[in-house]
Amino acid sequence: MASAVERTDELVREYLIYRGFSNALKQLDADIKADKDKGFRVDRILEQLQQLVLSFDLAGLREYWAYLEKRLFSRLEDVYRSTVHKLRTSLYRYYVVSTIQRVSPEKTQEFFLKLGPELQGQVEWRDWFVLPFLQAPEQNPLFATYFSRQWADTFLVSLHNFLSVLFQFPPQPILLNFDVEVQRMITVSEENEQLRQMLFALQMDCRDQQEQSLVHHKLPPYEYGPVKEVKPPSPSSQPGAPRHRRIQEHEKERKELFTKPTVQTPEKKGDSEVDSPPLEPSSRAAAQGGAPSLEHPFIKLSQEEYGEHHSSIMHCSCEGKLKMLSVFLWHQVWSFNPMMQTKATIMSKSPLLSLEWATKPDRLLLLGSGVGTVRLYDTDAKKNLYEMNIDEAHPRILSLACSPSGSSFICSAAALSRGGTGEGRRVPVTASGQLLLWDTKTVKQQLRFSLEPEPVAINCTAFNHNGNLLVTGAADGIIRLFDMQRYDCPMSWRAHDGEVYSVEFSYDENTVYSIGEDGKFIQWNIHRCGVRQSEQALAQEATGPFVLSGYSGYKQVQTPRGRLFAFDSEGQHVLTCSSSGGVIHRLTGGESGALEAVLSLGGHRAPVVTVDWCSAVDCGTCLTGSMDGKIKLSTLLASKS
Repeated sequence: MASAVERTDELVREYLIYRGFSNALKQLDADIKADKDKGFRVDRILEQLQQLVLSFDLAGLREYWAYLEKRLFSRLEDVYRSTVHKLRTSLYRYYVVSTIQRVSPEKTQEFFLKLGPELQGQVEWRDWFVLPFLQAPEQNPLFATYFSRQWADTFLVSLHNFLSVLFQFPPQPILLNFDVEVQRMITVSEENEQLRQMLFALQMDCRDQQEQSLVHHKLPPYEYGPVKEVKPPSPSSQPGAPRHRRIQEHEKERKELFTKPTVQTPEKKGDSEVDSPPLEPSSRAAAQGGAPSLEHPFIKLSQEEYGEHHSSIMHCSCEGKLKMLSVFLWHQVWSFNPMMQTKATIMSKSPLLSLEWATKPDRLLLLGSGVGTVRLYDTDAKKNLYEMNIDEAHPRILSLACSPSGSSFICSAAALSRGGTGEGRRVPVTASGQLLLWDTKTVKQQLRFSLEPEPVAINCTAFNHNGNLLVTGAADGIIRLFDMQRYDCPMSWRAHDGEVYSVEFSYDENTVYSIGEDGKFIQWNIHRCGVRQSEQALAQEATGPFVLSGYSGYKQVQTPRGRLFAFDSEGQHVLTCSSSGGVIHRLTGGESGALEAVLSLGGHRAPVVTVDWCSAVDCGTCLTGSMDGKIKLSTLLASKS
């Protein structure tokens, strides 16, 4: 940090000279000369302290230490208060010992005279008031240690290390981050170049394997003419039996090749690939030599970890500018440009149960709590803009959804569970709930939707691309489709045996996908009420409840709350949860609705409880959050055949 400060000072000085701001330049030089922070250089701070001690300037020493406490130490947590107190005590003892060693008894008496009222109540100074009256204090067992050179060096080194660590972590202005950003950009450029080389090598290997596989599947050209039959070998000619058998198989393959309508030739590789008959999956994989275009539609370029949470992740979400957020009793907003860094940290006295990025502007964040409030938070200004009280009878904000236009948002509020607050658990089916429409600009409630057959807790909500349709999943297992132009519910059907955990529109928005308590992943046709288009049973690790086991029979159970699945930009693949990381499946379609696993992201040691997929940049980004507080950011590259 000290080197960055010095370079920044030189740049500012050069800028002032260029602009001709002579008065500002003189003032800058005067302020730098009188700078008590010494340019954040620890060696200069220690030099200043030692100079005050050697000159017996007790008032200056106390004043400078008080400045350090106000400027630096006051920002520390309470656990470091004792360390600061010990360092101050050692500094005063270092001063007293220096006065005795340099034979200045009047300075020793002055120290105890001025600081006596302050120090006499402290236990560590109780025996030191006798020091001015001892003939040879350096020989006294109580004080001999403090007169040694080893103690003085140990104190100075400890103070140096403490200040060095302190200067590494304070919040820095943007101007001082230029050096770090330059180094990051150099590192990212080098990594990008390495990835390009790796990708080029993979493409070349893939091309070579494809060419080799095509050659292996073709027979050499033959001259057209009558085919002579080869008589089967006699039992007596055993040495030539393998050779004759190979000739027979070869001639049989020739006949099959000549009977096909098209003839493959080595000169027309493109035509041979089009005209060749379709291969079975296993044969196709062999023919392509393990090409990623068929077996692996995505290549995992990198995976980074964000581990500042120390409890289970409840939600994680990414938006257009690739800002991420995760929630428990506190939440953090972090950005990726191009390295992951924390952008905002917000503490909350009550549990945060839901979150949603505002559409316009995208720096705003909606946070729903467990005490009936929704906060509109500005991640750039790092402050709350509004705090809305929803309903005292329904204090649990289970779901938030902002309309694509950004003018309004949906709020799902539910009553408390009968077993208490029920933190970390879903509201039971019998609990009542409300579905409300709020105006983002006026911060007022616009509408309360009618929930038939009875008011029930809504667990999940999702808009379509233009905000005309809203789909919800409730604790009674019913999916409701709302018309946001008429503000009514024209369609609803029972979707799952138990609660609906997560619901999303498909890519073409003609169907809706849902995951429920019964462990099923179902596709519904929104044009035909209650008609299942496909159904797939998922493992418990993908639908919940999620279980984290530990030593001595410890077991933590978490009911799903965040998003359980997310689609890619083309709607052909879906990301789901698992016990060790996210899993990407290919949507095969059809009535069976079978999911074909194509890539396991991995990287987690605890069950993944929520996922998200952002395709705002060329390389897709998968976000997975687990029960141990870890968030994995996986960057994918789509393979093209």
